[in-house]
Amino acid sequence: MNLPNSLTILRVIMIPVFVIVMLGSFPEWFPNQDIVAGCIFIAACVTDFFDGYLARKYNMITTFGKFMDPLADKLLVCAALVCFLADDNPEMPAWVVIVIISREFIISGFRLVAAEKGVTISASWWGKVKTFVQMVMSLLLIFHFEAPVFRTIDKFFIYAALILTVVSLADYIYRNKDVMKDIE
Repeated sequence: MNLPNSLTILRVIMIPVFVIVMLGSFPEWFPNQDIVAGCIFIAACVTDFFDGYLARKYNMITTFGKFMDPLADKLLVCAALVCFLADDNPEMPAWVVIVIISREFIISGFRLVAAEKGVTISASWWGKVKTFVQMVMSLLLIFHFEAPVFRTIDKFFIYAALILTVVSLADYIYRNKDVMKDIE
């Protein structure tokens, strides 16, 4: 297994650790539990940057990476979104979480149909921007800064992530509409 794929697997392994720290009650171990959860989330996001960068730079792009890298991103962001709802984060509306997670299921299903036809679909520019904005949004909500200006910034990123989620879904389906032809 090459280094970019190993970084992707590491990101997947970090997800349950992030969730345990985010939702657990460990005040004696982690007096600043949100900071620890945020650092784990940042580390996972950094692996996302480096696995793609290294794969492109050293021509180590694999079918596994094309499939697993975006899936790892989806799992990371969706885990954070579910944590926000479980933690009663007042900034994150449940309906936004439903829209974002629904998009991820739709795209995953689309990719499965494509894979069955022997087609591997890479992430688009819109999908990459969407993922970046979702990760920034998640970090802001993990750290939940108390200053009123951050409430506005949080809302901006929540709705930017929502808009990019819908736009990237439409773009993805439009660019790959031929995959859905002749489905039985």
